[in-house]
Amino acid sequence: MIPHSFELLHTDGKARHGVIKTHRGDIRTPAFMPVGTVATVKAMYPEQVKATGADILLGNTYHLMLRPGAERVARLGGLHTFMDWEFPILTDSGGFQVMSLAQLRKLNEKGVVFKSHIDGSTHQLTPERSIEIQTLLDSDIIMQLDECLKLPAETKEIERAMELSLRWAERSKTAFGQQPQRGLFGIVQGGDDANLRARSAQGLISIGFDGYAVGGLAVGEPQEVMFRVLDEIVAELPAEKPHYLMGVGKPDDILGGIERGIDMFDCVHPTRAGRHGHAYTAMGMINLKNARHRDDHRPLDETSPNENCRRFSRAYLHHLVKTEEILGAMILSQINLAYYQELTSGARAAIARGQINDFAAATRAKWAKGDMPPLD
Repeated sequence: MIPHSFELLHTDGKARHGVIKTHRGDIRTPAFMPVGTVATVKAMYPEQVKATGADILLGNTYHLMLRPGAERVARLGGLHTFMDWEFPILTDSGGFQVMSLAQLRKLNEKGVVFKSHIDGSTHQLTPERSIEIQTLLDSDIIMQLDECLKLPAETKEIERAMELSLRWAERSKTAFGQQPQRGLFGIVQGGDDANLRARSAQGLISIGFDGYAVGGLAVGEPQEVMFRVLDEIVAELPAEKPHYLMGVGKPDDILGGIERGIDMFDCVHPTRAGRHGHAYTAMGMINLKNARHRDDHRPLDETSPNENCRRFSRAYLHHLVKTEEILGAMILSQINLAYYQELTSGARAAIARGQINDFAAATRAKWAKGDMPPLD
């Protein structure tokens, strides 16, 4: 077994390029993790996801514990075998979904009791059970259970949730024990309060984790608030460990996170956007529902390294979206995931050259210029 380790290869300002080594393969950072919520990246075969450049996927503890069930997945050989993905998988703790999806939840020191959003059945999630579920799934990177609040929130409530998350972090670390083939990440909470964030980080560092995530962002606050929090908190995190910004985001969020020292990202946005007719390219987001595309024979982006961007006409993609054909969701999901990987790959190369500022400026300039209309 190759133990979990993080090697920092290059830095450029706050931006970092490195590699997380696991026994299932290396994760090049900055890394974007496609989200396979219920053991599938929607509308994508596993080999297609890998072909976009992804080194790691994210699976969701809350959804998988409800169906098909962690014990069933374990009996069937673990999540990698179950979904035919042989590379690393990170599982979230389930805490965010309990807070955002579950019905009639009751939170206390022990954990949270909730009713499933699927069938109303009652379940309990504790730090220990969350670690057990993620271990049964055979996750490579396991997240502590935490309480995530939506912003804005009262300072006292943010402090209460942060302190509870710290106590749960300690219990998660104890439950995790010694598992050299896996990594355990702690989650920094504290809302938009710099002092609470710093206290959370210091508490997690004293417990000791293999990586440190920034949670509780992209939960309703403006982008400038998220970036301010990152400016304040990333410097508090150990430089020799991976930094993970949970649930983020759109390409500009990711680029801003990279500039501020974040190594790992995940979000459902690229595949969800694809299912809704939105394509991400070097020119920014293109809305293929727009009627201006219906007679446009041009490809999405003839200069793209992605074959699907060059292969299909805008008119055809517009037709697929308007008729709600499954192929449209498949093509646009692939295009979006490939662009996210193109963005992080470009950032890695730029950091290695010491040119992240130039890369970020050129990337944003293309987004600002936008998609050009066809010539008359």
